[in-house]
Amino acid sequence: MNPGSLIAFGGLCLLLALTPGPDVLLSIRYGARRRRDGLAVALGSAAGGIGWAVLVAVGLAAVIEQSAEAYRVVRFAGGCYLLYLGVTQLMASRRRPVQPQPVRSDRERRRAGPFLAGLGSCLLNPKVGLFFLAVVPQFLPAGGSVGPAALMLGAIDAAVALAYLSGVVLITAKVVGVLARIERVCGAVLAALGIGTAAQAVAARS
Repeated sequence: MNPGSLIAFGGLCLLLALTPGPDVLLSIRYGARRRRDGLAVALGSAAGGIGWAVLVAVGLAAVIEQSAEAYRVVRFAGGCYLLYLGVTQLMASRRRPVQPQPVRSDRERRRAGPFLAGLGSCLLNPKVGLFFLAVVPQFLPAGGSVGPAALMLGAIDAAVALAYLSGVVLITAKVVGVLARIERVCGAVLAALGIGTAAQAVAARS
């Protein structure tokens, strides 16, 4: 593969990354809570792209392309997984403490959870699979070794996805930080107004 083909494939990967999808939503969700969790989602999603490249390389993903029933199964599994993520997010947001102090085992589970969420979201996203099935073969060398070339393309897609989603996470964390500071300023202003109002009321009585 020549450099021009690799650059062209990277551009297509960027278009795929820019398309709104569950990976972006998960990055925003976890990034708003904790920056490193959002970055773990991005890393998991990138790993999922390499997983799809491996499937293309060994030919297993062709089953999905040739079987409409297999595609529906993957699509249904992906929908159920996203539903699970959404429900768990709603439940966690209702019972999450303000300042959690987890033990070490809880921290380890939290680190693995976002990564696995990003990984599962990518692997169970049929749009990503179809992208690899439809686009990757166009860039494979004719008569050459398919496996290493597919893995190289998968690594390019993973790098693009990781860079884009990491940017989304960093922007999300920045916005959340600004909103938190605005909230604190508003709280301070309200407290000052309350003190001023109470002082005026006391002064008026005397």
